[in-house]
Amino acid sequence: MAAARRWALALVRGSVPVALGLLLWVAVAAGEQRRQETLKALPEVSPELLAQRRRQNELVMAALREAAETDENVARRAVPWRK
Repeated sequence: MAAARRWALALVRGSVPVALGLLLWVAVAAGEQRRQETLKALPEVSPELLAQRRRQNELVMAALREAAETDENVARRAVPWRK
């Protein structure tokens, strides 16, 4: 009888943190969906701005690709270096 009581108590103590974590996850997930919808509705998401961001990302990726392909430490280059 005492063993059953201990098992029940251990089960309750183990399930409380799991339940709290699940509730927190549900609350955060709902807020994340709302945030995604708000970001999609912003006026800054214009085709011109997206093209600028895409171009910036391409430049960053080209710099990273160049740094990966060379043995030179590109962080030690003189500051105004451009391709």
